[in-house]
Amino acid sequence: MGQKVNPNGFRVGVIKDWNTRWYASKKDFADFLVEDRKIRDFVKKKYYQASISRIEIDRAAGKTTVSIFTARPGLLIGKGGTGIDAIKEDIKKAIGKDVSVNIMEIRDPDADAQLVAENIASQLEKRISFRRAMKRAMGRAMQKNSVKGIKLMVSGRLGGAEIARSEGYHDGSIPLQTMRADIQYGFAEAKTTYGRIGCKVWIYKGELLGKRGASDRREEGGK
Repeated sequence: MGQKVNPNGFRVGVIKDWNTRWYASKKDFADFLVEDRKIRDFVKKKYYQASISRIEIDRAAGKTTVSIFTARPGLLIGKGGTGIDAIKEDIKKAIGKDVSVNIMEIRDPDADAQLVAENIASQLEKRISFRRAMKRAMGRAMQKNSVKGIKLMVSGRLGGAEIARSEGYHDGSIPLQTMRADIQYGFAEAKTTYGRIGCKVWIYKGELLGKRGASDRREEGGK
């Protein structure tokens, strides 16, 4: 079998940026890394119902900024912005530092790989057939103009079967090896009575870097 690589990490530095942006000395590096992990785990666990896709962390001049990308910003912001203050206090208790929080809205949750994976996982936990859940998610995603292709895979004791297996569906094109291809990858786990079922989602949204034309090649080679 061919070896798999995470599509997000594969494209960092080419068309994608890091989810965490800071520089630290050797002395502070490990502490910052642990803090980042604590922030992500805490926010994701406590506010899971808010459909959080990703959390970006910036550190500059001793100030930490946490940007939360969510499909349901109203749940996090609360009445008159009280929710943001509560999140700041919760994070301060977790890591012992003041942070500023930005809430960013995801306008198209059906075209976000992480949210699609979590949606399929939640349906599997409610005992909905995995085939129905996958086909429904695939159909909704392909209706969006921004989506050029989607691939879904679930693995585990599907339908309570004794032997674990993997099943997948795909529609459109998914050029995983093309580095200029904007591919989102999401993973979620469904905790069922039979064990855990993993859900992986790849969504292709077109190419970000322009293709080299014949005129460019002629100028370089003189042909």
